[in-house]
Amino acid sequence: MDLKHYRASESEQKRTQDLMRLISLLPKGKSVLDIGARDGHFSILLTEYYENVTALDLEKPSIAHPKIHCVKGDITQLNFGDNAFDLVFCAEVLEHIPSHLLQKACAEVGRVSNEYLLIGVPYQQDIRVGRTTCYSCGKKNPPWGHVNSFDTDKLQRLFPSFDLHEVSFVGETDIQTNFLSVFLMGLAGNPYGTYEQEETCIHCGEKLKMPPERSLLQKIYTKLAFYIQSIQKPFCKAHPNWIHLVFRRKMA
Repeated sequence: MDLKHYRASESEQKRTQDLMRLISLLPKGKSVLDIGARDGHFSILLTEYYENVTALDLEKPSIAHPKIHCVKGDITQLNFGDNAFDLVFCAEVLEHIPSHLLQKACAEVGRVSNEYLLIGVPYQQDIRVGRTTCYSCGKKNPPWGHVNSFDTDKLQRLFPSFDLHEVSFVGETDIQTNFLSVFLMGLAGNPYGTYEQEETCIHCGEKLKMPPERSLLQKIYTKLAFYIQSIQKPFCKAHPNWIHLVFRRKMA
């Protein structure tokens, strides 16, 4: 993915602005951990509010900034002591964590925070929309590697040692599907999935390949799937694209 193009999009700029607005409401601190730092976009912005920024990703980030310390690490096993950071910043991460490791990841996020967490995830995402088929192993993948869907209640349950301090929503979408359309798209080979994603297949780890040319029958399945979705669309309620939450550690 071209991150420069992605960061410049209107939706991403709105998301960035909202996250930094929430940061500005918090007291300035000494240390912050940015989990899933990637290109350092948020790590650099966080230097305006914190003296020391630790940028962590599965592969060690490369960010040239005097206030930023780059490390390689795994959210499910953070190599930091308890209460190590004034804030843990975790956006565009939890939706990618395998479901059986999600609770462990959130426990680690909470463990290393001395006071605040800022969590950003897609809100009530229908992860059946935009499915891909891996043409290496034949199994189906959710879009962009998003294996988890969240609402406010679920997120609060994942951080039982913290109180919800602020909540904010960004964007709007009414994109949803249904069981029958999903089934038909699967028969059609999921031709309109997110094959441009950099995330690999969640089952075999291979890079996703574009679908081969569809047969006539598969094209019919695709048209039927879209037709059924069009019938459903007037009944789909819009909801926010993203949810951003500030948590504060509960007083002992």
